[in-house]
Amino acid sequence: MKTADCDILILPGLGGSDDGHWQVRWASRMSTGRVVEQADWHNPDPEAWCGRIVEAVTQATRPVILIAHSLGVVATILAVPAFPTGVVHGAVLVALPDVETTPNLPDAVRRFAPIPRRPLPFPALVVASRDDPYCSYERAEDFALAWGATTVDAGHSGHINIASGHGPWPEGLMRLAGFMKDL
Repeated sequence: MKTADCDILILPGLGGSDDGHWQVRWASRMSTGRVVEQADWHNPDPEAWCGRIVEAVTQATRPVILIAHSLGVVATILAVPAFPTGVVHGAVLVALPDVETTPNLPDAVRRFAPIPRRPLPFPALVVASRDDPYCSYERAEDFALAWGATTVDAGHSGHINIASGHGPWPEGLMRLAGFMKDL
């Protein structure tokens, strides 16, 4: 599948994505890509966030590829049961935060727990770092297995965001291209 053949929905996490973040960069360079905006990036509400994601998937006019980061991953997983059947053709899920066991997370983030463990109805990659402060690699790998997704070992990459040196993140873009080629 080529990017021109699908709607690419980019789903940031808590706080949204700043201009230098790889998600914003990718959205600006992909003619069919767009960031799904949330009403409140800093005080996330699971129902509202999932509603926005479902709305974006429902309004798509082509097959959908989801690209989620951080809390956007959890919101996406929570929203899956409400997706129209067959619309989402794949997902790249980057830097899953463990909202169930990570200490010192804001209460608003904890409201996204528990993270569903049912298999996804579409192919997915879970890109996980060995030193993500919000989720152990083993925990991310366990969720990927439950979802029927493929785990991608990102090495020691922190939370795969600007703070960890991942502005443009060309390795991620190459991984996305390979994933889409196989769809």
